[in-house]
Amino acid sequence: MNRRNFMDLALKQAERAADRGEVPVGAVITMEDRVIAAAGNETLLRSDPTAHAEIVAIRLACAALGSQRLTGCDLHVTLEPCAMCAAAISFARIRRLYFGAGDEKGGAVEHGPRFYSQAICHHAPEVYSGIAETASAALLRRFFGERR
Repeated sequence: MNRRNFMDLALKQAERAADRGEVPVGAVITMEDRVIAAAGNETLLRSDPTAHAEIVAIRLACAALGSQRLTGCDLHVTLEPCAMCAAAISFARIRRLYFGAGDEKGGAVEHGPRFYSQAICHHAPEVYSGIAETASAALLRRFFGERR
């Protein structure tokens, strides 16, 4: 599978999250071109403000691999991670981060605090943005447009 295929899987997770009334963000963690974990936002489902797609996927991947470190794993997510998720990605030692839409308001990778360029960051993944950006942004616009 290529990166676009993995982002398509993340978009499917985002659509499932939207179907549950969650903000449509999806994440897929891969290792050696196989899917280890996939999740969408679950903050409402779990009554947990930390249940962002990235966090849920990291927890699932750590459980699947029996490790707190995801060295050698890549994360594909539909929206630029927030500060909490960027820190979790760093602590998990994820190798590469691929994300779709940038988030000027809440993002922390290319916007806001730019977590990975801070001295407090212990591990910075390779970052690739704009993967399926149009589809990711359209899903978010549609979701929020329906709520206004």
